[in-house]
Amino acid sequence: MGGVCAIAGLESALGTHLASNLRTAGNWETKPYSRLDPLLGVSALVVLNIADYDAAGHRQRPAIEDLRNALDEAALNGVECVVLLSSALVYGAWPNNPVPLTEESALRPDQRLEYARDLAVAEQIVDEWRRSGTQRRAMILRAVPTMSAQHTGALVRALAAGLGTRSSEDDAPAQFLHEDDLVSAIRILMESGADGVYNVAPDGAIPSDTLRALSGAAPRIKLPSVLADAVSELRWNFQRGPIPPGLRPYVHSPWIVSNDKLRSIGWEPTVTNEQAFVEGTESKWWTMLTPKRKQEISLGLMVLAGVAAFAGLMFGIRRFTRGK
Repeated sequence: MGGVCAIAGLESALGTHLASNLRTAGNWETKPYSRLDPLLGVSALVVLNIADYDAAGHRQRPAIEDLRNALDEAALNGVECVVLLSSALVYGAWPNNPVPLTEESALRPDQRLEYARDLAVAEQIVDEWRRSGTQRRAMILRAVPTMSAQHTGALVRALAAGLGTRSSEDDAPAQFLHEDDLVSAIRILMESGADGVYNVAPDGAIPSDTLRALSGAAPRIKLPSVLADAVSELRWNFQRGPIPPGLRPYVHSPWIVSNDKLRSIGWEPTVTNEQAFVEGTESKWWTMLTPKRKQEISLGLMVLAGVAAFAGLMFGIRRFTRGK
């Protein structure tokens, strides 16, 4: 399959990467898609922007509204193929999750994590669109946290900072996907004539102890659960800034997914979990902070420096007065 592919979110790092990959394959012409753009002559619509957590703060309308408009336009112009990038976060992180989760597993996202809730709703809308017309196919990709040396989103950086850092025995294993493998999965699915939901993840997962070693964390000292959670929370918030409500369970409980279904159509991961994690987090932690968090830490250091200077001055005055 080939033709004209419209990409919602083409301006993002992932969108640019995908467009380049599709054009290099030789079968596709790519174009950007934004709200109410005409889709005349378009063969496939790829929706990346709903899964773009970093872009959420810049949206002028709810993402779900834009998705409905895009699907209405696709139906009007006879677009037969729709691809939605979702996230494995929609499964939720629960102590009783099966390991691994398959595409048939129930969706139980934490209701406090708006990002995961929106993606679950988006999946339902796309599935309804597929079922409401003949000769329509829709592919939903539930990707694990995706990284690359060029770009790692804020939500993924927060997860990477929290996973494997708790000092108790119930640390969750983790999966990390390289952006190259996500791009190849999208292209292979589009060209294979596939339909339905597909998990996207490397083989296996990283145990928490290995993740700690890869991140350069100090050797784990086992602490009581309450104290371990308190230490983890302080460290996590200090390094990564405000943590979205509902994200914390995803570092406490497993949500490991199987890639067997995607492998069955010919996709193979080229980068391991460990390699993706190292490449995506090789920058120093200070460079990964938001400007707001950098300012907060700078102000805090200034206050501490002021307190230390004042204490030193008072100590000097006391010694001077005693010496008289």
